[in-house]
Amino acid sequence: MSEPGWTDEGSPFHEGELEAQERAGVRKRMASIGRRVVRNYMPDQHREFFEKLATLFVGHVDEQGRPWASLLLGEPGFMTSDDPRVLRIAAAPMAGDPLKGNLKDGMDIGLLGLELHSRRRNRMNGKLHSLQSGTFSVEVKQSFGNCPRFIQTRKLVPRSDASEPSVTRATSFGPAQRELIAKSDTFFIATQFLDGENEATQGVDVSHRGGKPGFLKIEGDNQVLWPDFRGNAHFNTIGNILRNPRSGLLLMDFESGDLLYMTGVAEVIWEGPEVEAFQAAERLMRFTVSELIHVASGMPVTWEFEAYSRVLEKTGSWS
Repeated sequence: MSEPGWTDEGSPFHEGELEAQERAGVRKRMASIGRRVVRNYMPDQHREFFEKLATLFVGHVDEQGRPWASLLLGEPGFMTSDDPRVLRIAAAPMAGDPLKGNLKDGMDIGLLGLELHSRRRNRMNGKLHSLQSGTFSVEVKQSFGNCPRFIQTRKLVPRSDASEPSVTRATSFGPAQRELIAKSDTFFIATQFLDGENEATQGVDVSHRGGKPGFLKIEGDNQVLWPDFRGNAHFNTIGNILRNPRSGLLLMDFESGDLLYMTGVAEVIWEGPEVEAFQAAERLMRFTVSELIHVASGMPVTWEFEAYSRVLEKTGSWS
């Protein structure tokens, strides 16, 4: 017997997500699927999955209302769950991570558990509570799995040669940021929705995006453009952006350990010659940076590349 899905009377999707689903022609189909796959608790397999991870991607919002995407690292077991509605996390933000100054009781937070070597990922959005030194808990508002499309497989490798992190703040791209962006095949995006009347669908979300190296196109001094491919049709990220364009991106240099945090605003380009010219793109996304934080050698680990997602064979490139 399958576990129950969404038990609230209202939809698991807010008005922005419903608008995006309508525009993509999937709203009717997602009305029934969403109630089956979105839950207000974590199934046992999700709880067990989080507990074996060494990485956790986090979406959060600073005091200025700006979303950021971050990364927490720890030994497997740094996340535990004794209750299907609560996840306990024992990890501190790394040097330069904006999450360090944003953690507070009662804040909305989005979590993405991602195991790169298996392409498995699960999402959980909720409220932070019980904040102490190096630990906090998250009470579940929404929990659901994601498909493995567009995830490149990598194996986590501890570093023995990690140097002291170096933090650079700016409002536009320099040579180091341009180099990291140009070669990226993976990034993470954080968004927020707060305008609805249904408390269960409000909060912060963080999501994975993947493509061929170079699928992030640099425009000018502070903009990036990328193709948005077919996913799980929830439209969590785009739905949030339709109501609140403020967004945050996290890029990782898997070899050097660099981290690039960016916050700004995003927009959806639904149609036009650029969309049509990029193979497999269903729409494009443009992000304008208001602030970036580049932490050189920010991670005490690296990831050994294994394979690109086979789905990428059917996608194009900016060239």
